[in-house]
Amino acid sequence: MGNSISRRTLLKRGALLAGGLPFAASLLDQVQASPAITHPGTLSAPYAEAWTEKTIALNAPVPLKARLFANENPFGPCDKAKKAIMDACPTAYQYPFRSMPELTKKIADFEGVKEENILLASGSSPLLMAAALYYSRPGGNVITGDPSYEDLPSKAVRMGEKWVKVPLTAEYKLDLDAMEKAIDANTGLVYVCNPNNPTGTVVDTAKLKAFVERVSKRVPVFVDEAYIDYLPDPQGTTLIPMANSNPNIIVARTFSKLYGFAGLRLGYVVTQPDIIKNLTLHTEAFMSISATTLAGAIATYQDREYLDGALKKTLASKEYLYEVLKKEGYTYVPSSANFVLFPIKMEGKQFTDEMMKRGVGVRFWKFNNQEWCRVSIGRMDEMEAFATAFKEIS
Repeated sequence: MGNSISRRTLLKRGALLAGGLPFAASLLDQVQASPAITHPGTLSAPYAEAWTEKTIALNAPVPLKARLFANENPFGPCDKAKKAIMDACPTAYQYPFRSMPELTKKIADFEGVKEENILLASGSSPLLMAAALYYSRPGGNVITGDPSYEDLPSKAVRMGEKWVKVPLTAEYKLDLDAMEKAIDANTGLVYVCNPNNPTGTVVDTAKLKAFVERVSKRVPVFVDEAYIDYLPDPQGTTLIPMANSNPNIIVARTFSKLYGFAGLRLGYVVTQPDIIKNLTLHTEAFMSISATTLAGAIATYQDREYLDGALKKTLASKEYLYEVLKKEGYTYVPSSANFVLFPIKMEGKQFTDEMMKRGVGVRFWKFNNQEWCRVSIGRMDEMEAFATAFKEIS
């Protein structure tokens, strides 16, 4: 290693600088050592979401008829983004010092916030990690719904936090009342994924805003809006205006879903400048985004013609999936996102293995003493491939 400064060393130094956390280095050692994931769908395993989807992708047959396990947008990125990316290639040897502020300003203008309230990164994952690092402390806890997206809380667990999982309501929505009651003196963060993953459900906007207003007076609230672009009225649902004025609220967004940038990696948070300064100590945000990704994002940001078209095709594929499930005698959880969760009649791994044998990749879960399958919404040809395989084993 010599005199080189590794990324791991920089992270440790950043963690130590943030509030004088004497235990940060040892905790980051734990984060570096990922435990083996026994098999897909195990909610209790840290990093299960990311590692399971990676495992599925690496073991999938080539070609795969239907890639329906990762909640990607198969219709993107749009042509404008592709052209901008190609145009940016000749100068991609340059650091994108000007592109970052340009995109930040576009987002700030649209959302009605100041540029200093926005922190960009290569996807939302580095920002979830930064929040887990900053808000974790020995003996503390993070509160989430159960099941919900695992990235942030699973990382907090690896740093010594307790993960308080609050069961969903009978409608498979986040139980905000129960989550509020679970807060105690040791709570470091409340994590809200809305729409929720893997259920695809969304909570009432007025109730969520009231919940966040109350809870943020006691503890920080991290609101993950990865799937908000699939809602009929994202601007009327988002909590970004609250994060713009409340010092204890963080709202995360990603380009990985409706924009089709999952492989290009781009996300951001909106919060107060002081929080951004603290999060920046735990992430390489500014230098983590490629020039080509920024060029594509600038070209396609709020391109309503493309976004509305991709949403229309997603909704059509989802309605097709609903009909397939109903015809085969299955129920499902009505979804406000680009995936659908439904109960299955066999063991989850067996089900996903049988689907994979037929060239269709899906995810499974187990909760409430029931086996579940989550199907990402794909192109219509992918949904037809799912239907053919599903009918053979249902």
